Amino acid sequence: MNLSNIIWMIVSIMAIGTQSIAQPLAFPGAMGGGKYTTGGRGGDVYEVTNLNDSGVGSLRDAVSKPNRTIVFRVSGIIELKSRLVLRQPNITIAGQTAPGQGICLANYATNISTNNIIIRYLRFRHGDAQASEDDALNCFSGAYRNIIIDHCSMSWSVDETTSFYDVKNVTLQWNIISESLYKSVHAKGNHGYAGIFGGANSSYLFNLIAHHTSRTPRFNGTRYDSQTFGDSLEFCNNVIYNWGSTNSAYGGEGGKYNMINNYYKPGPATPGNLSTSSASNKRNRILNYSNFYLEGTDTIWGGDFYIHGNYVHGYPDVTADNWTKGVQKSSNHPAADRLIREAKQTTPYSISDFVPMAANSAYDSVARYAGAILPERDPIDARIIREMLEGKATYEGATYKTVTSTGVTHPSGIIDKPSDVGGYPTYSSQPAPQDTDKDGMPDAWELSKGLNPNNASDRNTTNAEGYTMLEVYLNSLQAKIVSSVPVIKADDAKIKIYPNPTKGLLNIHNLSDTEIEQVFLYDFSGRQVDSSAQHISKKQSLEMNLSRHPKGSYVLKLVSKGVIYTKSIIKR
Repeated sequence: MNLSNIIWMIVSIMAIGTQSIAQPLAFPGAMGGGKYTTGGRGGDVYEVTNLNDSGVGSLRDAVSKPNRTIVFRVSGIIELKSRLVLRQPNITIAGQTAPGQGICLANYATNISTNNIIIRYLRFRHGDAQASEDDALNCFSGAYRNIIIDHCSMSWSVDETTSFYDVKNVTLQWNIISESLYKSVHAKGNHGYAGIFGGANSSYLFNLIAHHTSRTPRFNGTRYDSQTFGDSLEFCNNVIYNWGSTNSAYGGEGGKYNMINNYYKPGPATPGNLSTSSASNKRNRILNYSNFYLEGTDTIWGGDFYIHGNYVHGYPDVTADNWTKGVQKSSNHPAADRLIREAKQTTPYSISDFVPMAANSAYDSVARYAGAILPERDPIDARIIREMLEGKATYEGATYKTVTSTGVTHPSGIIDKPSDVGGYPTYSSQPAPQDTDKDGMPDAWELSKGLNPNNASDRNTTNAEGYTMLEVYLNSLQAKIVSSVPVIKADDAKIKIYPNPTKGLLNIHNLSDTEIEQVFLYDFSGRQVDSSAQHISKKQSLEMNLSRHPKGSYVLKLVSKGVIYTKSIIKR
């Protein structure tokens, strides 16, 4: 573990320790503006017992009343027959309780039109079966507040994949936002957008945004007369992979933003020069700066941005200097250059107390932990993660296949319909654990904690940290990460790295059964200082010259097919 990770963990633990005395987090690990959301804490329990669109035991019925924690006694696909709208406040949806392979919502959007909502470990895969022109998950235009979306997976949307704006105290963390539909049933024609992100005191952290043609994201800004909350948000430690030819991140008119330590990795759909950076190359773009927005007769000028520490894969000069070529003009407005200069902030805004880790460490963490990994990661997310790591795509739709821009290769990863990638997987269910009093806690767990499995009221007994016993149970569930990205010591994989310590030359001899595709060298602060894209085939070697690097400790990372091998290196 590198120093930046250690510092990040210590700060996070200290924050949790001090805050829990006065006010517990939504759950251990909650971060950012929405971290104090309480959801259904102290309320009733509702068991979802079937996959029906409506009626007793359905998810729609579960969200019809406030003050509930919703648990699942079944796994599978819920085929919605209309929008699922959360209108009642104070609700927790605990997707991690589904017995089997988890819950997936299909056909229509899920919309949050209320306050104080926690949603964890659900999949929102909209699809095109009902020709619904909508997002997979959204919340906007209602001045809603106190919401946290954690470890969810959103995909196959017709409009944006997920959009949150005109909100306050919101966090989206550890989500996979992927594969919006390019040519589908949208009235405007080709679309394929990731999302609109906005909100006051709001945070977008450790999300993977992959395989979209634009809006990765579009920052909402303060551009509508009807808005209650303008934007003051942080966009940190996200991974943005394979944005397409339309655009990437842009917008933010009138807002204030921190874009810190994100990892930008162009993919096969991303046009531009593959090796040389420029102020117009989409492959090395961090932000397409929007100069202004017209709302009626009003002009809302471009937002203000603190942009720092972002890693741009393949373009070390843009990684070193995010602003000069990474922040690009969006128009030929006569004041465009001046507006961009004035937008540049030299110190970050105070949004929350979140402390970002290094971008390359966030990349590894997102690969291992993002998305609905409980009860287990599904084949869709596993494939998306693999494609991100390999810098490739497996599928594409017929429409983007015709794009021939410089830098674009095929398959591109931009799809028109779910069937382009094989459609929905099967989510098998298993028997749910016995819960006699239906308080959301299995009998066996209650007995192990000295609780009474015949007394439902003990679920709201509060521990010293302020969590109810039901929350303690929900937070105790451990992830079974399927098709995750294992990190293996290089020595254990028969990869010989010598001499170590070294005064300069370092030999990497591959005796393993896999090909090494990329090599990265990180200093002790977690900053990437060297790399090689030369493949090391089985029983082949690569020599790296570390002479130009100062004495000290380093970490070598070798990337193979969905596996990361590591080795600590000492330079003398």
